[in-house]
This record gives sequence, C-alpha cells and structure tokens, in this order.
Amino acid sequence: MKTNSLLLIISTLLLFTIDASAKKKSKQDIATSQWEYEIEPALGQAKQGSCIVKVWSYAKNVELASKQAAKNAVHGILFKGYGASTDGSRIPAQHPLVPDLQTELDNKAYFDEFFKDGGPYMRYVSLVNNGIPNPNDLIKISKKMYKVGIIVTVRKDDLRKELENAGIIKALNAGF
Repeated sequence: MKTNSLLLIISTLLLFTIDASAKKKSKQDIATSQWEYEIEPALGQAKQGSCIVKVWSYAKNVELASKQAAKNAVHGILFKGYGASTDGSRIPAQHPLVPDLQTELDNKAYFDEFFKDGGPYMRYVSLVNNGIPNPNDLIKISKKMYKVGIIVTVRKDDLRKELENAGIIKALNAGF
C-alpha cells in the first residue's frame, strides 16, 4: 500500500513538473511568437545571393531585441520583404520568398522548429558588428519597450533552396 501511495505522489509531482516546464517559455520564444519588427534595406556590400537589411525589433530590453534581430531578419525575408530604399541609394525592393501568408500557417510545425532558439534559421543569417546596435538605433518608446535597429546579412538564395528542398515553395525553374 505504501508503495502505491508513494508511486502516486511521485507520478503527480512529475506531471506537475513536466506541465510547468512545458508552459514556461523563454522571453525570446515569446517575442518570436509575436513577430514585432520592421525591416528595411541597408547600405553595404553583400555577397552574391545575400542581402543586407536593418531590422527594427521591439522588446522589453535592448539585449532581447538584439537577440531577436536574426530571427526577425529571416522571417522578414521569408514573409514580408521590404520596399526600395528611400535615401537615394537605389537599393531595390525585395519581395518575400513566401508571398502567401497561408503557407506559414500550413507549415506551422516546420517553421516552429526552424525558428526555435538556435534553430536552422541561424545558418542563413549573420549579424553585422556582432549585433551591437548603433547608439542612434536605440530608441526607448515607453517605460517598458525599446525599438532597436540591428544590421543583418541574410543569405536569401540559400534560404530559398532550403524552402524548395523542404517542399514549402516551388523552385524558380519549376513550371507554372
């Protein structure tokens, strides 16, 4: 009888522990699920098949916004694209690689895994200046919110190939 009671208590505690850890999300995971950012072209010389963007991330602190910059940049290239530069530098507009927003929802499991902390998205992005923002790109917009601009390079051609291989989008040379 004591063994059954002890087993029941241990099982109950284990279930509560598992449930609590499953519900606990990192601040970065929560920020990722909200996708609060803006993306724009940035000046710089990118390698063939890459683009340089400035990502404006919104977060409760500068460190979190800086960490989110890589995810936000890749997400922006995938689903938002960006307009042409307005500063006279003639950087052309970039259309999103995945123009249909329903594709993100239809492939939720894939993108959840892709964008998890330290996930595959990291292979397609690098932070300029190690993700340290220019002091002019740190804007406190409220007592609890910052807007932080980070320059990021995204290997968009390799990212496109990844999505083609995963069956998310069609290859450019595929028939209509």
